[in-house]
Amino acid sequence: MAGDQGPWTIKKILDWTDTYFKSHDIDSPRLAAEILLSHCLDVRRLDLYLQHDRPLNPDELASFRELIKRRISREPVAYITGSKGFWESDFKVAPGVLIPRPDTEVLVEAALKVLAKGGDKPLRVLELGVGSGAVIVSLARSNPEFRCVACDLSLTALGVASSNAAMEPPCPNLSFVAGSWFTPFRPKAQFDLIVSNPPYIPTRDIETLQPEINRYEPLLALDGGPDGLDCIRTIMAEACDYLVPGGTLLLETGSDQREGVDGIFKNCREFASIEFIDDYAGLHRVVKLEKKIANSKPL
Repeated sequence: MAGDQGPWTIKKILDWTDTYFKSHDIDSPRLAAEILLSHCLDVRRLDLYLQHDRPLNPDELASFRELIKRRISREPVAYITGSKGFWESDFKVAPGVLIPRPDTEVLVEAALKVLAKGGDKPLRVLELGVGSGAVIVSLARSNPEFRCVACDLSLTALGVASSNAAMEPPCPNLSFVAGSWFTPFRPKAQFDLIVSNPPYIPTRDIETLQPEINRYEPLLALDGGPDGLDCIRTIMAEACDYLVPGGTLLLETGSDQREGVDGIFKNCREFASIEFIDDYAGLHRVVKLEKKIANSKPL
């Protein structure tokens, strides 16, 4: 930022940062520059353009310079700002917690469609692996009559998710427990819906991911074992012990894992049906499985 003539206005520094990020192959360079500068100045992104000729003072320039350094080191924007927009809310995020992705909104959409068919009864919803809480908090806020529970092995994730659940509007219908998958629950616990975005990246592929992911995001939330299906196998094998008859399991999966997931389904005799739901790019993203109803004929 040195050697330029005249004051560093908002527009000038945005233009410079955009170019600088491009030269370092940073994704969405202009958007990243806007988000980081609005965070630094504590203003809306719109205000950056309403105040485009406003000069930055030395303290603001110094603070923004540090944010640029962090992004150039490939630290995710969400970790730098401490928040990420998802569904209808902004969620706190922190190192040690997976950053919510737009593709995961497909999981929320699918869950809300399932829950809409439940009528007036107080449906029970469980999320396995809560992370930031983006999914279960979005579901809990959609209807205060839902009785929601979420678990995670990571105490860091539980702390972040609890904090998000306490933000306006709070979720008194949501509780949290610590543990791995179903271990905190007794078999035959009656949930109408179980949702999860489990680790599903094959171990060998972790090192090929973007630096923002493999350097910063928690391995516990990414590594799905040799073929990426270890956690999915565990959940599918045990889920029916915790679902009501006709209950639904929704899992986010890798876009190339349909064949593998379908093979697991064929060995899970308590499920009546399987459906694959595409994301916004038309790729397989969510698998929907329904538990058999007693005395129903298999499909």
